[in-house]
Amino acid sequence: MNNLIKVARTVSPLWIGSIIGSGSTFVIYIILARVLGVENFGIFGSALSTANIFTLIAGMGISQFWLKIFGKEGWNGIRWVLPSIKLLILSFLMVIILLFIWAYFGPHSNLYKNILILIPFFILGQISVQLVHAKLQLEERYSFLAIWQFSPNLSRLIIIITAIYISHYNIKVISVMYIYGIIGFIFFLLSIYELFSMHNDNFRLKGHGIKQKTIQHDFPSMYIVMKESLPFGIASVFAFIYVQSDIIMVKYLAGNSEAGYYNAAFSILTAIMIFPTVLYQKYFIPKFHRWAHYEKEKFFIAYKKGNLIMALIGIFIMVLLLYISGWLIQALFGKEYYPTITLLKIIALAIPFYFISYSLGSTLVTMDNIKLKIKFMGFVAIINIILNIILIPQFLAQGAAIATLISNVCLFILYYIGSQKWVFKKNKLALE
Repeated sequence: MNNLIKVARTVSPLWIGSIIGSGSTFVIYIILARVLGVENFGIFGSALSTANIFTLIAGMGISQFWLKIFGKEGWNGIRWVLPSIKLLILSFLMVIILLFIWAYFGPHSNLYKNILILIPFFILGQISVQLVHAKLQLEERYSFLAIWQFSPNLSRLIIIITAIYISHYNIKVISVMYIYGIIGFIFFLLSIYELFSMHNDNFRLKGHGIKQKTIQHDFPSMYIVMKESLPFGIASVFAFIYVQSDIIMVKYLAGNSEAGYYNAAFSILTAIMIFPTVLYQKYFIPKFHRWAHYEKEKFFIAYKKGNLIMALIGIFIMVLLLYISGWLIQALFGKEYYPTITLLKIIALAIPFYFISYSLGSTLVTMDNIKLKIKFMGFVAIINIILNIILIPQFLAQGAAIATLISNVCLFILYYIGSQKWVFKKNKLALE
């Protein structure tokens, strides 16, 4: 009980930060859904999802890799920072080229092409914010991490509300994307100091004692960094495919309006993701990397308790959403989004599986298990794409919701088998 209270107190700032940050995003979605209308809201959601997938490709899993390498090497992990930054610069430039090619040669209207051209500024900000997230997690500076994680979204909300007021509720979707790009560039500039401090005495790595004088300085090559970080990047891309790519596929296969309906349902799912995201990505994963090497029994106990808690909370939220979905959609988005009610009910059925998968999957990023996790995620991503291609033309946005449900069930089954059989099979004490 004392340990649970300690965890709750430590994670509380992160939850507060995430609630403010995700809450700001949720409010943005509600406002834009009403102001832009279904079709333009679908364009906005598709553009933002496109920005997110290119962010994951450009980021190459570096921020997640930092959590692993510092958990393994301690202070010696500093030697990976500079080559990581150089690799990110190269990958960012390559992604910009790919994005511009897609913008000019893809099946887009002039409006959507112009929106895609603005995305690199958003990507730059997101990558920088993620790197600082990793640094603050390693330092266990949870209060500042909470402030850092809600600031970009809260800033966007304030500016969007101001713009809507000034324009007398006549804001354009291209203006919204300008705001996202400007905020991204500002946070890139703000990130520079925090990242630079990792190479001086302002870096306070936790869990590895006092900084040693005999730190290795043999910097790995960019190729080695890419080889080590790429599995985390691929895992993030696969996760995006079976969680967010549905919005993009709905746009291209069923139209902007259907994408708008789906985007409204997905915004609610995104808000619900706060709890497992904070608990595992912001708090437990850095510790799991350390426990997997040095405290395996504690690792397994946290795993078991996490599965139970995630299952109970996921089932509760599922039942609640099934009961209030009709009232919730119309209260938040208006009668124009009535078709979203069915989508939300279908997605609600996936929430328990999604929550438990967070607990199961967090064990699969430790040691060398990330390669196994990638195989599972890749398989589910392929299943999701196939299901979307088959179901969306027939059932429109409902087809995407069904694909999401089936994908999450498949992922849960694979993660459970993987965590039981591969992660803990050598830990005889834990499995007895």
